Amino acid sequence: MKNPYDVLGVSPSATNEEVRNAYKALAKKYHPDNYVDSPLADMAEERMKEINEAYDEILRMRTSGSSNHQDNSNSYTSGGFSSNDDPIYNQARGMINRGEYKQAESLLNGIDQTRRNAEWFFLKGCILVHRGDYFDALRYIERACELDPGNREYSTLRDNLRVQSQSYGNMNSRQSGGCSMCDVCSMLICLDCLCR
Repeated sequence: MKNPYDVLGVSPSATNEEVRNAYKALAKKYHPDNYVDSPLADMAEERMKEINEAYDEILRMRTSGSSNHQDNSNSYTSGGFSSNDDPIYNQARGMINRGEYKQAESLLNGIDQTRRNAEWFFLKGCILVHRGDYFDALRYIERACELDPGNREYSTLRDNLRVQSQSYGNMNSRQSGGCSMCDVCSMLICLDCLCR
């Protein structure tokens, strides 16, 4: 992997805010939605992957204390750009991104109820989506949206889950078990939101 600071175009001494702003600008520029039906779609997708990996690496280094930086405020949460200065949520998000759902859930369940914010409800909902428990997942995601109504990541997943849960209710009686297309779509939606 390239130097993550070089990928984002910032120096290792950049503040968290500067790193986050660089990430947001690049993510906006190279987001695949901007290249639908474009011959540059594959390039944009690869570049976006590289940007996300670089940002995740910087976040990992900074939360583990292995890199110098000037401030600790407003930690990044992938995609939503929440102002969350509790690295435990970033750790849980990383676990979910790596498919470590049980570990992430244990970590989240260990968080005191007084510290459970919108990000907690969102991440808990993502774990429930993975399990196929869409209706409970929707409840958690809706709570996240209530606590942070301006977060596009939360509201996008909520809206997608609403559509999926309606479709799932109609298809449920015809399914004989196994993994349905609805399961696959919902999982992809959740993973897409987490990886942004």
